[in-house]
Amino acid sequence: MSSVLVTYYSRTGNTKEMAEHVAKGAEQAGGDVKLASVDRVDASELAGYDAIIVGSPTYYGSMAAEVKELIDKSVQLHGKLTDRVGAAFASSAHVGGGNETTALDLIHAFLIHGMVVPGIHDGDHYGPVSVGEPDSRVRKQCEQLGDRVVELAAKLAQ
Repeated sequence: MSSVLVTYYSRTGNTKEMAEHVAKGAEQAGGDVKLASVDRVDASELAGYDAIIVGSPTYYGSMAAEVKELIDKSVQLHGKLTDRVGAAFASSAHVGGGNETTALDLIHAFLIHGMVVPGIHDGDHYGPVSVGEPDSRVRKQCEQLGDRVVELAAKLAQ
């Protein structure tokens, strides 16, 4: 069973709702999931997971400072997250709010850690994104992301 951390920052509740659906998908796929806001995650814990999925609202085209703080603190694990799965999701208030750039910023950090990042060929390619409150499409994509990450982590563990 793959251990999965789903962590997020949410001011309005939209990113938290997305995180709950990501966690649901991961649990339904058989993952051992911890769902927690970033303020309840210590960077030193990250090496204890097979997969790390991070969600952030979009602020000025990038991740929230609270998420960036966790990413910055993860430098202490440089070289220790290699071949783990990393994935991202994002929310914003507007269509042109920067959801994709936020997801990509998170993905860049995962790649620097040597993590494996699944692309999505039939949805939001870099990870689920929501404009405002998550609708049924976003909720479904979040659950699919959780499922895909667990499946990939299991393959990497073989």
